[in-house]
Amino acid sequence: MIREANLNDVDAIMDIIKQIIVEMKESKNTQWDETYPRAEDFKKDIKEGSLYVDEFEGDIVGFICVNDSEPDEYKNIDWISDEKALVLHRMGINPKYRRKGKAKNLIRYAENLAMRNDIMYLKTDTNSMNTKMRSLFKTCGFRFAGEMDFLGKPDPFYCYDLKLNV
Repeated sequence: MIREANLNDVDAIMDIIKQIIVEMKESKNTQWDETYPRAEDFKKDIKEGSLYVDEFEGDIVGFICVNDSEPDEYKNIDWISDEKALVLHRMGINPKYRRKGKAKNLIRYAENLAMRNDIMYLKTDTNSMNTKMRSLFKTCGFRFAGEMDFLGKPDPFYCYDLKLNV
């Protein structure tokens, strides 16, 4: 069940983050590390009402932040539209629940959230070395929109967008 996150979820989210960081390091992906994302980032998302978790039998399966906050670096990307968009940030799946459609469910939840708010456009980005997320975005119908330097990371980030259809 996907629901809005609360402060009680932060420890479980950070446990998932630690596991993901290990995987990222093994695959030479520098997107997340010990300095980002932090518990404070998720607490801020919770305070703003923009963090959602997928929960199954008491376990946090995954999480996603969905809001309208666009990094300044997005200004130079060739987006398909200039209309208002919701942006997907900080998404992760507990490794023991992978390959079960959980990530797609979180993206579909974000799509429905956008449509409930009369927004028909999504944007997101991921590190170019994050092959899992790049594949997920492609599978979910996102279009490659360009690349940007971001967060001082050595590899570029790839940007994606999706025009929603009713």
